[in-house]
Amino acid sequence: MRLLTVLLTCLFLAACSKAPYTKIPPTGTILAFGDSLTYGYNVQPEHSYPSVLARLSGRNVVNAGVSGEVTADGLERLTELLNDNHYDFLILLEGGNDILQNLSQAQLKDNLARMIGVAKERNVPVLLLAVPTKNLLAPPAALYQELADTHEVPLMNNLISRLMKQSKYKLDTVHFNEAGYEEMASEIYREMKKLGAF
Repeated sequence: MRLLTVLLTCLFLAACSKAPYTKIPPTGTILAFGDSLTYGYNVQPEHSYPSVLARLSGRNVVNAGVSGEVTADGLERLTELLNDNHYDFLILLEGGNDILQNLSQAQLKDNLARMIGVAKERNVPVLLLAVPTKNLLAPPAALYQELADTHEVPLMNNLISRLMKQSKYKLDTVHFNEAGYEEMASEIYREMKKLGAF
């Protein structure tokens, strides 16, 4: 009985220590999906975070950012993208425009949940990034942690909020400059390495 307990414990620890994702192959493609923070508002395309991430990772990173997009439109667009193409990984960063426009938080959460569901149905791993509330101290909106817990997806909860609080990374009140996107890509790259994607 004791031997069985030891074996089960070892198996459990091995499972817990295992990286949650298989490595993205060198020919693999990452879908960076979102709004202006993904698009790279007011910087040259090579300075957007997807472009920097592509250089860091050596993988193809598709910049699927649309400035001004709300999640209701994003859900429809993401579904079409995932229906028409194969991707090895999805970085999901959307919801800021819903929050800025005071749209329903319940609908925002539902739209993001459905986006995660669409990706999971196609076996595309998801990394979720939280966006801040409109509070001056810019804490991340709580619904992102709730989504991550419910749907069991990794979350970068504080990255955007942290960068938003540092003027050296900001272009304006809601967008980053080149240094901001560089830092953003570097942090995402490090997180994906920890997850076993690289």
